[in-house]
Amino acid sequence: MLLDLPIDHFRLLGVSPSAEPEAILRRLETRCDSPPDQGFTHEALLQRADLLRRSADLLTDPADRAEYEAALLRLSESHPNGTVGLDLPTSSEVAGLILLWEAHGALEAFQLARQGLQPPQAPALGSGREADLTLLAALACRDAALEEQDQRRYESAAQLLIDGIQLQQRMGKLPDQQRQLEDTLQRLTPFRILDLLSRDLGDQDSHQRGLTLLDELVVARGGLEAADTDVDQPGSLSQDDFESFFHQIRRFLTVQEQIDLFSRWFEGGAADAGFLTVLALSAAGFSRRKPEFLEQARDRMQTLANADLDPMPLLGCLDLLLGNVKDADRHFAVLRDPDLQAWFLNHPGDRLAAQCEYCRAWLERDVLPGYRDVDSAGADLDAWFADRDVQGFVDRLDRKACRQIGSEEMTLAWASVEDAALGASSEPAESDQEVESEDSGATPLWQQRWVRPAAAALALVGITVAGSALLRRNWNPAPLLPEIASLPAEEEQVEETLELGAVSSPVDDEPVASLKANLEPSVPSEPLVSDDPSEAELQALLQGWLDAKALMLSGQQADLFVVAREPLVKRVELERAADQAAGRSKSIDAAITTIEVVDRKPQRIELLAQVAYSDLLQAADGTVIEETAPTVFIVTYVLGRDGTQWLLHDYIPGS
Repeated sequence: MLLDLPIDHFRLLGVSPSAEPEAILRRLETRCDSPPDQGFTHEALLQRADLLRRSADLLTDPADRAEYEAALLRLSESHPNGTVGLDLPTSSEVAGLILLWEAHGALEAFQLARQGLQPPQAPALGSGREADLTLLAALACRDAALEEQDQRRYESAAQLLIDGIQLQQRMGKLPDQQRQLEDTLQRLTPFRILDLLSRDLGDQDSHQRGLTLLDELVVARGGLEAADTDVDQPGSLSQDDFESFFHQIRRFLTVQEQIDLFSRWFEGGAADAGFLTVLALSAAGFSRRKPEFLEQARDRMQTLANADLDPMPLLGCLDLLLGNVKDADRHFAVLRDPDLQAWFLNHPGDRLAAQCEYCRAWLERDVLPGYRDVDSAGADLDAWFADRDVQGFVDRLDRKACRQIGSEEMTLAWASVEDAALGASSEPAESDQEVESEDSGATPLWQQRWVRPAAAALALVGITVAGSALLRRNWNPAPLLPEIASLPAEEEQVEETLELGAVSSPVDDEPVASLKANLEPSVPSEPLVSDDPSEAELQALLQGWLDAKALMLSGQQADLFVVAREPLVKRVELERAADQAAGRSKSIDAAITTIEVVDRKPQRIELLAQVAYSDLLQAADGTVIEETAPTVFIVTYVLGRDGTQWLLHDYIPGS
C-alpha cells in the first residue's frame, strides 16, 4: 500500500524550485543534522533522513530533475487547482508525516496521523508506529490550531484542539501533550466567544454556542469583577483585559440576551452583575417603549447594596420616565456628587427642566449604547411621553395610586417648561471640562456611578427641554433648596436638605409644639451587631445618628463611624467645615418618633421613620440666620451590615 503525501520534493526538502545543487546539498546536511527532538523513535528519524536524501538525489541529478519539473508543469496545466503529492510506502508513513508537519503542513499531518490511528489502519498496541503517530497527532494538532488562530479562525482552531484532545484521551499515552492541548484550548475561550457572537444572527447555532461559552467564562471567574483571578491559569484574564474583552462583545449581544445573562449571574451570587441588569432593563424599556421594563429596573436598583454607587441619579431618571415626578425630585435632591448638585442648582431652567436634560444625557451616554439591536443615536423624551403604551402604563399607575387627574391633563401633549425653554439653542452648551468618551475605558461599565459632572449633561447638543402634563401633574414648583441656591457650590448644605423636609410634607398641618425639650444629644458608643436587631435597637441606631450628627454640626466631637458609613460621615464633616468657614453655627433638635420596617434581609434593612425636627442657624455674633420651626417629616433609612456591624448606608427624605 502507498501513502499519498500532499507535498512535493522541493517543499519536503525545504528548498526553492530554483535552488542550485550546491544549495540543495547544504540544506540536506542541515536537515539531517537537526532532526525534531520531541521524542520520536530512532527508527522514524532514520526513515526521515532517508526520505530527505532521496529528494536531494532527485533534485541534484539534472536529468531526473528536468523530468520531475516537466511532470509538475503538466500537472499544473491539467489540474490548475490540484495539489502535488508523493506516493510513499506505508513503511515510510511516519517519516513522511513528520516531514509534512515540518514543512508547515500541520493540518494535513494531523488529519493523516489521526486517520492512521483508526481502524483498519490502527497500529499494533505498544508499537513504535503507534507511539510516533500519537505524538505527531498532538504536535500537529497544536500547530494547526495556532495557524488557524493566526488567521482569526478561532472556532475552527478550537474544534481542532477538541479533536486532538479526544484522540489523546482515547490513546491514553501522552498526558503531558494532552494537557498542553487543553491549556491551548482554554486560552482560546475569549477569542472563540468573540468569533461566535460576532457572526450573523442567522447562524443561531454559533451564536448560542458563544452565549454558552460566555456564561461559563464569567461563572468560572466568579463574576464580572473577580479581583482574585489567577492570571497564570490558562485562559484567565486580568481585570483590565476582561473589561476590554467584555466591552468588545457587548455590542454583539441583543438587549434581551444581556438581561438574561446579567440576571442569571446576579441570581447566582455575582452582585456586580446586578447593576448591568438595571442598565439592560432600562435600555430595553426605553428603546421598545415598554415602561414595565423601567419599573423592573427601578425595583432591581432598590435591592442593590453598593457603598460606592450613588443610586439617587439613576432612580431619579427612572422615576422621571415613569411619570413619578415627586419621587424623582426626592431622589435628585439628595445627590452625593457636589459637582452635580452645583449643576442642578445653577441650571437656567427650573428643576424639571434640569432633570429632563440630565435624564436625556444619561440615556444617550450611559444606557442606550452597547447593544446589537438598540439604536443609540439619541434619546427623544418627547416621543417617549407621546407613546400610547407609555401613556397607558403611567395612567394605570395613576389610577392604582388613586391620583386625581383632570381630563385635560390626560392628553400628555408636550408644553414648554417655561418661555425660555422654547428658544433653547441647538448649539452645544459651554463646558469647562471635556466629556469622557464611552470608549475610553476609564471605568468599568458596571461601575458607572451615574453621577457624572455637570459637563457630561451640558456637552450634549440639541437639547430643548420641555415638559408635559404627565410630568407636571404632581410637580411642586417650590424651590429645590430654598436657602442654598444663593450660596456658592462649595457651601451647599445638601445634608441639611435630607431632614429639613425641603422635598417632603409635614405629617400634620399643625406644627409640633415640642420635640425633645431639655434633652441634650447623646453620643452613640456601642455598635449594633445583633443578627436580628429589634425595632428598639434599630430606632436607637437611627437616633444615635441624629444625635451624633447634631453634635458635629454644633462644633462638638462625636464618633459617627459607630452608626454610619464613611461617605455619610464625610458629608457631615464637609457641612460643618462650610459652616465654620462662613462663621456660622447650627443647633439641631431631631428625634425618631416612630419607625416601621419596610424590608428586612440578612444584610439589608429598610425603615420608614417619622422624624420630629427643628433647627437654628446663627452667625458668629448670635444673629439668627435661619430657623426651622418644630415639624415632622417622613424619612426612609437604609441600613446595611458591614461584617457583623449594622451601619446607616443611605436615607431618602419624604419617601
